[in-house]
Amino acid sequence: MAGFISALPGAVSQGLIWGIMAIGVYITYKILDIADLTVDGSFCTGGAVFVVLFGAGASLWLAMPAALLAGMLAGLVTGLLHTACGIPAILAGILTQLGLWSVNLAIMGMKANVAINVIDPASLDRLLVSLRFVQGAARGDEPLWRHPIVTVGLFSAAIIAVLYWFFGTELGASLRATGANPDMARAQGINTGRGKVLGLMLSNGLAALSGALLSQYQAFADASMGRGAIVVGLAAVIIGRVLFSSVFRNFALKLLGVSAGAVIYHVVIQAVVSLGGIDTNYLKLISAATVAVFLAAPFWRERFFARGAGKGGRAHA
Repeated sequence: MAGFISALPGAVSQGLIWGIMAIGVYITYKILDIADLTVDGSFCTGGAVFVVLFGAGASLWLAMPAALLAGMLAGLVTGLLHTACGIPAILAGILTQLGLWSVNLAIMGMKANVAINVIDPASLDRLLVSLRFVQGAARGDEPLWRHPIVTVGLFSAAIIAVLYWFFGTELGASLRATGANPDMARAQGINTGRGKVLGLMLSNGLAALSGALLSQYQAFADASMGRGAIVVGLAAVIIGRVLFSSVFRNFALKLLGVSAGAVIYHVVIQAVVSLGGIDTNYLKLISAATVAVFLAAPFWRERFFARGAGKGGRAHA
């Protein structure tokens, strides 16, 4: 139990970081109704771009927007493969993800991983988030506002606020209409192809931004760091929907629920590993089982609990 409690701040911090990527997955999965697998590659692209630029002396506020733009470019490629080439969205995402493996290696100088020098205090102080800030805040060596939970929490809130504003604009509304009913959207004169491309760019830009934050947190970028990202993103979306759909009906609150879902996912995984004493080599299996349970929860609730309520209602009638 003590091990789980000590690891909890780190799990929440990582959950908030992955939650930004999950918000991107929400845009394609729930708003556009597209299963996009590009995020497995664009997540790593963001981390690779950030680490290389930051290591070359670029400022934090240059490296992070560059990571965002790199992810948006990956989304643009997927969007064009889907809309301009007629390739199904899921296959377009797989093709882009496959190509990004080589692109990411090229960005990192054909190295499997590239590290950030956090031993140097000046370099560490330039980072927005770091695992060392979690440890430093716990010891009192770092101010509370440097704690990743505070920093990434505020960062996520800002992203949710911007997206809430954007999807309230005419362009954002057209994007939502594209996902809700493409035929009706086209009948209203909306360019659905452009909407899909824009949504994919937004989604993968957020995934890359999340990757940039994670590379800061763990002090390195790895070629396989995005493997399984889509699973984490879908898990966060489903957990947020299952637990908060009856409470969070506002669009901004739904995005907040996705972020909370990512935190819950990481806390559950940490609890299973810490309290169960399970070998970390089984982590992927545990992750798959956790996602399967939350995916099945709405079906079980509808099949068993709703049926019971219906029988009770008929009996009283």
